[in-house]
Amino acid sequence: MKKTEELLEKANSLPQQPGCYLMKDKNSRVIYVGKAKKLKARVTSYFNKSVKGYKTDYMVSHVDHFDFIITRSDAESYVLENNLIKEHSPKYNIRLRDDKSYPYLQVNWNEPFPRLEYVRRPKRTKGKELFGPYPPGSNISMIMRVLTKSFGLRDCSLSEFKSRKTPCLLYQMKQCSAPCVGLRSAAEYENDLQSAVSFFQGPIKARRTIQKLQEKMHQYAEAEEFEMAGIIRDHIQLLDDFLQKSYDQKVESIQSDKNIDVWSYWNGDEEVDISLYMIRSGLLLGQKNFHFVKGELIEELSDEILQKIVQYYSDPEEMNPDILVLDFEEEEIKDVSIALNTFGEMKVLGLSKKYYPLIEMCRKHAEESQRIRIANADSVYMGLHKLKDLLSMKERPRVLECYDVAIWQGLSPTASQVVFEEGKPNKKKYRYYHLETRPEGNNDFAMMREVISRRLDNGDLPDVLVIDGGVAQVNTVTAVLKEFNVEICVVGIAKSRDLTDFKSVEVERSEERLIIPGRTNPYILTKCPPLFKIIVSMRDEAHRFSRKLHHKAESKRVLATWLDDVKGLGEETKKKILTSLSMSKTELKAYTVNDLMNYFGIKNPQAKALWTHLHEDSDVSEN
Repeated sequence: MKKTEELLEKANSLPQQPGCYLMKDKNSRVIYVGKAKKLKARVTSYFNKSVKGYKTDYMVSHVDHFDFIITRSDAESYVLENNLIKEHSPKYNIRLRDDKSYPYLQVNWNEPFPRLEYVRRPKRTKGKELFGPYPPGSNISMIMRVLTKSFGLRDCSLSEFKSRKTPCLLYQMKQCSAPCVGLRSAAEYENDLQSAVSFFQGPIKARRTIQKLQEKMHQYAEAEEFEMAGIIRDHIQLLDDFLQKSYDQKVESIQSDKNIDVWSYWNGDEEVDISLYMIRSGLLLGQKNFHFVKGELIEELSDEILQKIVQYYSDPEEMNPDILVLDFEEEEIKDVSIALNTFGEMKVLGLSKKYYPLIEMCRKHAEESQRIRIANADSVYMGLHKLKDLLSMKERPRVLECYDVAIWQGLSPTASQVVFEEGKPNKKKYRYYHLETRPEGNNDFAMMREVISRRLDNGDLPDVLVIDGGVAQVNTVTAVLKEFNVEICVVGIAKSRDLTDFKSVEVERSEERLIIPGRTNPYILTKCPPLFKIIVSMRDEAHRFSRKLHHKAESKRVLATWLDDVKGLGEETKKKILTSLSMSKTELKAYTVNDLMNYFGIKNPQAKALWTHLHEDSDVSEN
């Protein structure tokens, strides 16, 4: 009996109940996760003779066996599918890459004289008021700084605030009211803080905040403090410009102080674009755009999009909006609405008259994003498809890994591994390697051999390995793969000046080239801008990540020698000092005990111990 016939026979025994199924390859690795209202009907469709798309056929050809999980409802299957995709990262599930860690504005009312804080991934505790999240490009950090200066709010850490005995320089510049030394009453300070916070509570309250600043400007002018009046005037202009840019007539018509997310999509000829509009307290603060290739769909388009929306809101560390508006009929989103509310209470709405102008605006954005991207040949999928053709692969590569080795004067050799999925970085899969220090010092080939050998032992391998180097480096990696009997495509990236192996090729000196095993001449990456962008971004990211580890490792190796000699410092305190330290021991000697406390965020006994060690050979007193 053929494998597909065996799988079909098993599928025919499944129940006609809602649930999820996990397609697995011969190594028992999950390669696809799906959900179904009726498991039997959905799973049998993969293995019978019905017409299927190329992507589905290709996925099925790699299925060795499958498992299933029954759920109590369709809504529950959405949540389970999302969790299974997160757990297994299946190769054939479409993933919308989103490095979502948006900033929030936080006011911690538990602290004396609270401040406006710009935070990511805030911890929800009693007494903390949060506004956001704010999307990239919203300039919310600039607005926060303007309001802090305009109302003279505290801008220092709590430890610095408590240790302050005299007003700081910001007070002299009239950018802080010095509540730390009692120059401002708690009642007056709270009144100004509330005025600043009001700016984030909707357009009407934001206008009131600006009115209060206008009153302050006039007061400075009457007192003939024209410089301060001019500064406040400039701040008002910045706040007013922010409101004008963030205010849209379609948003204004909603008249809501709620946080609203609007989703729509555009189904193009080759790709599908999904747009998200983020409205916070009546202000349109930004948008995000995702896209994928239609030919890679396995589920129905509507099911795929709705699942991605469920996936987007499943992060427990993010604050979800009050209202979610989707470009689908109410009947289509009934189960999705139940699933979404397991991640936090949200009002989920479909197409409605009240929100239709927002949906229309969002849909138009998705259409224009796709048109501009394709017109400018900027689609990540165009680049990956080109790489597929260059390497004669059967399908488009989805996961690429790039490696870089760093060494300093023959010491502290390290390597970095960066991972790109669908042409975008997945930082959760980045890895560091501490390499063996060799007697001969810098031996790139031996170190690259060590890195790749260790990587192959870890399993879950990528589709393509990208090596920063020329023919010799690529050949080294290819030899390692052959030893391990592993088949993975390998390419190298090198500038033309590094290509000493291609002496017959006359090229411009700094041109980026792709080294492909078995190809006589390297491929000029500028011929395909989307592929150029992916490969060069990977190389640059590997360099950045490698340098980060290398500097950290080298600083620990050098600095730990004298920190270990400081009596009274625990391991956690040493780590805290190493994290912040960016100066020599000689420069640190100029710091007082209070300065050391504030700079490193350590307590008085540890700061005294550090100060004492720094001045062991001098007669300086610890003022």
